[in-house]
Amino acid sequence: MTKNNETSSTNIQAIAQRFSLAGWISFWIQLVLGVISGIVLLFAFFGQRLDSPSNNPGTGFGAFLAVCGLILLGAGIYLAFRYTRIGKQLESSNPSNRPRKQDSVQVIRLGVWISLGGVLLTVLGAQALVGTLVARALSTQGTIVQLNDPNRINGLDMLLVQANTNTILAHFASLVASLFLLNRITK
Repeated sequence: MTKNNETSSTNIQAIAQRFSLAGWISFWIQLVLGVISGIVLLFAFFGQRLDSPSNNPGTGFGAFLAVCGLILLGAGIYLAFRYTRIGKQLESSNPSNRPRKQDSVQVIRLGVWISLGGVLLTVLGAQALVGTLVARALSTQGTIVQLNDPNRINGLDMLLVQANTNTILAHFASLVASLFLLNRITK
Protein backbone atom coordinates (compact mmCIF):
# COMPACT_ATOMS: atom_id res chain seq x y z
CA MET A 1 0.00 0.00 0.00
CA THR A 2 1.39 3.39 -0.91
CA LYS A 3 1.67 6.31 1.46
CA ASN A 4 -1.12 8.16 -0.38
CA ASN A 5 -3.50 5.20 -0.02
CA GLU A 6 -2.64 4.89 3.68
CA THR A 7 -3.37 8.58 4.24
CA SER A 8 -6.64 8.30 2.31
CA SER A 9 -7.66 5.20 4.27
CA THR A 10 -6.81 6.89 7.59
CA ASN A 11 -8.80 9.96 6.55
CA ILE A 12 -11.82 7.84 5.59
CA GLN A 13 -11.63 5.99 8.91
CA ALA A 14 -11.55 9.31 10.78
CA ILE A 15 -14.57 10.55 8.84
CA ALA A 16 -16.37 7.25 9.53
CA GLN A 17 -15.75 7.65 13.25
CA ARG A 18 -17.03 11.23 13.18
CA PHE A 19 -20.16 10.17 11.31
CA SER A 20 -20.86 7.48 13.88
CA LEU A 21 -20.12 9.70 16.88
CA ALA A 22 -22.03 12.75 15.63
CA GLY A 23 -24.89 10.55 14.44
CA TRP A 24 -25.32 8.75 17.76
CA ILE A 25 -24.99 11.90 19.87
CA SER A 26 -27.48 13.74 17.66
CA PHE A 27 -29.82 10.73 17.56
CA TRP A 28 -30.02 10.36 21.33
CA ILE A 29 -30.34 14.08 22.07
CA GLN A 30 -33.12 14.44 19.52
CA LEU A 31 -34.87 11.25 20.60
CA VAL A 32 -34.88 12.11 24.30
CA LEU A 33 -35.96 15.73 23.78
CA GLY A 34 -38.50 14.69 21.14
CA VAL A 35 -40.10 12.07 23.38
CA ILE A 36 -40.25 14.55 26.26
CA SER A 37 -41.80 17.19 23.98
CA GLY A 38 -44.28 14.70 22.59
CA ILE A 39 -45.37 13.57 26.04
CA VAL A 40 -45.63 17.17 27.24
CA LEU A 41 -47.71 18.13 24.19
CA LEU A 42 -50.03 15.15 24.67
CA PHE A 43 -50.38 15.98 28.35
CA ALA A 44 -51.11 19.63 27.54
CA PHE A 45 -53.69 18.75 24.86
CA PHE A 46 -55.54 16.22 26.98
CA GLY A 47 -55.26 18.40 30.07
CA GLN A 48 -56.73 21.36 28.24
CA ARG A 49 -59.62 19.31 26.94
CA LEU A 50 -60.39 18.07 30.43
CA ASP A 51 -59.96 21.49 32.01
CA SER A 52 -62.05 23.47 29.55
CA PRO A 53 -62.11 23.52 25.76
CA SER A 54 -62.32 27.33 25.71
CA ASN A 55 -59.53 27.83 28.26
CA ASN A 56 -56.80 28.48 25.69
CA PRO A 57 -58.09 30.64 22.87
CA GLY A 58 -55.44 31.54 20.32
CA THR A 59 -52.99 28.78 21.17
CA GLY A 60 -54.24 26.44 18.45
CA PHE A 61 -51.91 27.81 15.76
CA GLY A 62 -48.90 27.70 18.07
CA ALA A 63 -49.73 24.14 19.08
CA PHE A 64 -50.15 23.17 15.42
CA LEU A 65 -46.70 24.55 14.62
CA ALA A 66 -45.28 22.72 17.65
CA VAL A 67 -46.63 19.45 16.27
CA CYS A 68 -45.20 20.26 12.82
CA GLY A 69 -41.83 20.90 14.48
CA LEU A 70 -42.07 17.50 16.17
CA ILE A 71 -42.83 15.83 12.86
CA LEU A 72 -39.72 17.39 11.33
CA LEU A 73 -37.82 16.29 14.43
CA GLY A 74 -38.83 12.73 13.59
CA ALA A 75 -37.22 13.18 10.17
CA GLY A 76 -34.14 14.60 11.90
CA ILE A 77 -33.95 11.58 14.19
CA TYR A 78 -34.10 9.30 11.15
CA LEU A 79 -31.29 11.24 9.46
CA ALA A 80 -29.14 11.12 12.60
CA PHE A 81 -29.53 7.35 12.58
CA ARG A 82 -28.68 7.38 8.89
CA TYR A 83 -25.44 9.21 9.70
CA THR A 84 -24.47 6.27 11.90
CA ARG A 85 -25.15 3.87 9.03
CA ILE A 86 -23.03 6.00 6.68
CA GLY A 87 -20.24 5.83 9.24
CA LYS A 88 -20.58 2.04 9.34
CA GLN A 89 -20.47 1.85 5.53
CA LEU A 90 -17.39 4.07 5.41
CA GLU A 91 -15.58 1.60 7.68
CA SER A 92 -15.93 -1.10 5.04
CA SER A 93 -12.65 -2.45 3.69
CA ASN A 94 -14.24 -2.79 0.27
CA PRO A 95 -14.31 0.66 -1.40
CA SER A 96 -17.33 -0.31 -3.53
CA ASN A 97 -19.42 -0.69 -0.33
CA ARG A 98 -18.65 2.86 0.78
CA PRO A 99 -21.10 5.64 -0.05
CA ARG A 100 -19.91 8.29 -2.46
CA LYS A 101 -18.83 11.58 -0.95
CA GLN A 102 -21.45 13.38 -3.02
CA ASP A 103 -24.24 11.18 -1.65
CA SER A 104 -23.06 11.68 1.94
CA VAL A 105 -22.91 15.45 1.49
CA GLN A 106 -26.44 15.39 0.06
CA VAL A 107 -27.76 13.52 3.13
CA ILE A 108 -26.04 15.99 5.45
CA ARG A 109 -27.46 18.97 3.54
CA LEU A 110 -30.92 17.43 3.81
CA GLY A 111 -30.34 17.18 7.56
CA VAL A 112 -29.39 20.88 7.69
CA TRP A 113 -32.53 21.91 5.80
CA ILE A 114 -34.80 19.72 7.93
CA SER A 115 -33.27 21.14 11.11
CA LEU A 116 -33.62 24.71 9.86
CA GLY A 117 -37.23 24.08 8.85
CA GLY A 118 -37.94 22.51 12.24
CA VAL A 119 -36.34 25.43 14.07
CA LEU A 120 -38.35 27.90 11.98
CA LEU A 121 -41.70 26.19 12.54
CA THR A 122 -41.06 25.63 16.23
CA VAL A 123 -39.85 29.19 16.85
CA LEU A 124 -42.92 30.53 15.05
CA GLY A 125 -45.06 28.27 17.21
CA ALA A 126 -43.30 29.51 20.34
CA GLN A 127 -43.81 33.11 19.23
CA ALA A 128 -47.53 32.48 18.72
CA LEU A 129 -47.86 30.79 22.10
CA VAL A 130 -45.85 33.38 24.00
CA GLY A 131 -47.68 36.22 22.23
CA THR A 132 -51.00 34.73 23.27
CA LEU A 133 -49.80 34.27 26.84
CA VAL A 134 -48.52 37.85 27.04
CA ALA A 135 -51.80 39.20 25.69
CA ARG A 136 -53.74 37.15 28.21
CA ALA A 137 -51.47 38.22 31.06
CA LEU A 138 -51.82 41.89 30.13
CA SER A 139 -55.60 41.62 29.81
CA THR A 140 -55.89 40.33 33.39
CA GLN A 141 -53.47 42.83 34.90
CA GLY A 142 -55.10 44.73 37.73
CA THR A 143 -58.19 42.53 37.81
CA ILE A 144 -59.18 39.61 39.92
CA VAL A 145 -58.79 36.42 37.91
CA GLN A 146 -61.48 33.85 38.44
CA LEU A 147 -60.88 30.14 38.16
CA ASN A 148 -62.91 29.72 34.97
CA ASP A 149 -61.63 32.92 33.31
CA PRO A 150 -60.51 32.11 29.72
CA ASN A 151 -57.75 34.72 30.06
CA ARG A 152 -56.21 32.89 32.99
CA ILE A 153 -52.77 31.42 32.30
CA ASN A 154 -52.34 27.95 33.71
CA GLY A 155 -49.59 25.37 33.89
CA LEU A 156 -50.77 23.63 30.74
CA ASP A 157 -50.10 26.80 28.77
CA MET A 158 -46.56 26.81 30.08
CA LEU A 159 -46.15 23.14 29.14
CA LEU A 160 -46.75 24.05 25.51
CA VAL A 161 -43.97 26.62 25.72
CA GLN A 162 -41.69 24.06 27.39
CA ALA A 163 -42.39 21.47 24.68
CA ASN A 164 -41.51 24.04 22.03
CA THR A 165 -38.29 24.94 23.80
CA ASN A 166 -37.26 21.28 23.99
CA THR A 167 -38.02 20.80 20.30
CA ILE A 168 -35.97 23.88 19.38
CA LEU A 169 -33.03 22.52 21.38
CA ALA A 170 -33.34 19.13 19.65
CA HIS A 171 -33.32 20.78 16.20
CA PHE A 172 -30.32 22.85 17.28
CA ALA A 173 -28.43 19.68 18.27
CA SER A 174 -29.24 18.17 14.89
CA LEU A 175 -28.09 21.31 13.12
CA VAL A 176 -24.78 21.34 15.01
CA ALA A 177 -24.14 17.67 14.17
CA SER A 178 -24.98 18.19 10.50
CA LEU A 179 -22.80 21.28 10.17
CA PHE A 180 -19.94 19.51 11.98
CA LEU A 181 -20.14 16.60 9.53
CA LEU A 182 -20.51 18.87 6.53
CA ASN A 183 -17.43 20.80 7.61
CA ARG A 184 -15.45 17.60 8.16
CA ILE A 185 -16.43 15.84 4.96
CA THR A 186 -15.79 18.83 2.68
CA LYS A 187 -12.23 19.45 3.97
